Amino acid sequence: MKKLFVALGLFVLALACIVAGGLMLLLRGGVGAKAEPTHLEAAIARQLLRMGIPDSYKQLKNPVAPQAAASGRAHFADHCAVCHANDGSGQTEMGRNLYPRSPDLRGTETQQLSDGELFYIIENGVRLTGMPGWGDGSEQSRQETWHLVAFIRHLPQLTREEKLEMERMNPKSMQEWREMREDEDFLKGSDKPHH
Repeated sequence: MKKLFVALGLFVLALACIVAGGLMLLLRGGVGAKAEPTHLEAAIARQLLRMGIPDSYKQLKNPVAPQAAASGRAHFADHCAVCHANDGSGQTEMGRNLYPRSPDLRGTETQQLSDGELFYIIENGVRLTGMPGWGDGSEQSRQETWHLVAFIRHLPQLTREEKLEMERMNPKSMQEWREMREDEDFLKGSDKPHH
């Protein structure tokens, strides 16, 4: 019976969101992603997110030690920073232009999520957002996700040195690699350009 009431409640909430969303689209000029989400939209989205995570995940605790944040940091720099920024602020070209925006992972809304909720989001993604599901069901994937959870917990204390280290790990274009190599050669005293 409880499941029926939960399902009915979710249906009513979803219907209300669809109606409210439709009205907001009409009033705010269409489906463009440039408009800033309203406080109401953000509150509804956060509530739906929490409701959509199975209870079995909400109680999970991160099984890896906090020291796993270092490997999580490397993975984050290489895979996640393009949307979330190295510092977790979401202030990247990609993150600022998503709708809804990439959240500030250092903020209360993210940090108050349980380890299991963070794990679920990374593994499964979030529908109707830019957050893809990264999990493939393998033990390696699960381990990497738990390392990311440890790093996300560390983001509010991220040091300048850690951020600089991450910048070196961020994906780079061929032109960026060339420029970096030329800078390194210049600093070493070499004046031969690389092609």
